[in-house]
Amino acid sequence: MQHDFHQLVWNDRLAEDCRRLIRLGIQEDLGREHDWTTVALVGPDSIGQAAIVSRQAGTIAGLPVARCVLQEMDPHVQFQMAVNDGDFVSAGQTVATMSGSARTLLTAERLLLNFLGHLSGVATLTQRYVAAVQATAARIYDTRKTTPGYRLLEKYAVHCGGGHNHRTGLYDAILIKDNHLAFGAESPGQTFFSPADAVLAARQFVAETLPPDRRARFIFEIEVDSLAQLEQVLPVGPDIVLLDNMPPNLLRTAVVMRDAEAPGTELEASGGVNLSTVTEIAQAGVDRISVGGLTHSALFDVGLDWLPGAKPA
Repeated sequence: MQHDFHQLVWNDRLAEDCRRLIRLGIQEDLGREHDWTTVALVGPDSIGQAAIVSRQAGTIAGLPVARCVLQEMDPHVQFQMAVNDGDFVSAGQTVATMSGSARTLLTAERLLLNFLGHLSGVATLTQRYVAAVQATAARIYDTRKTTPGYRLLEKYAVHCGGGHNHRTGLYDAILIKDNHLAFGAESPGQTFFSPADAVLAARQFVAETLPPDRRARFIFEIEVDSLAQLEQVLPVGPDIVLLDNMPPNLLRTAVVMRDAEAPGTELEASGGVNLSTVTEIAQAGVDRISVGGLTHSALFDVGLDWLPGAKPA
């Protein structure tokens, strides 16, 4: 692997994105007022303890987000992780405990569980894809098919599940897709750029526009949907060629072509990838498999259970 995209770990930028989403979530729930049910039934000085419990087996992601939710609502609440993000947990296992204002714990419950359930779902599904290709050299990547506003968090969850992060956004790599090639064509099905010319033009633009440190890290990738297009582009040696919706027999041929013409170029399979097809796709010899479903089709069940020792007030 010559180059790779930035891989997300928990950091200050991720925490800030997280806090913006948390503030929106608090506004959605409270509407600048109060949790009137909790205020009506729970005294202001009541203290409680609760455990966050996995209702199913899977890979946990989002515990730092849960901590951020509580910190935004009440910095005095204590939060203790029992496992780490990326750990595999069993059904019924406690993943974290918290103690403090019972009002805060009750008010934060749904928002906290929504984040943790969604991100753990992404991590768990990612882990299943990673396991399906473990006997091959292929790596599982996410895509930009993310929930608006949640991209960094969802990509972080993919990383927790053992997957790899594709480009974060439109700003951090060149990815030439079919609509870029077709722009300006006189009729449908034609292309304005040939694949090779598009890669060369993008390289020249980056060389003339970006400072040297950015240029050195930039990845050039192009999408093709036929072996004919692949044959055209391999001589200019893009970093990655994305093979769009190719069945395994064509993927195998593409790998042979790449090995002969441009062994330094990585091949990425995309389209039609699911848990029933990913192993065969990986066995074709591609280096990367990108899966949109990692971030838009994942669910995980977690719950909050009260622990003994609550103190009404």
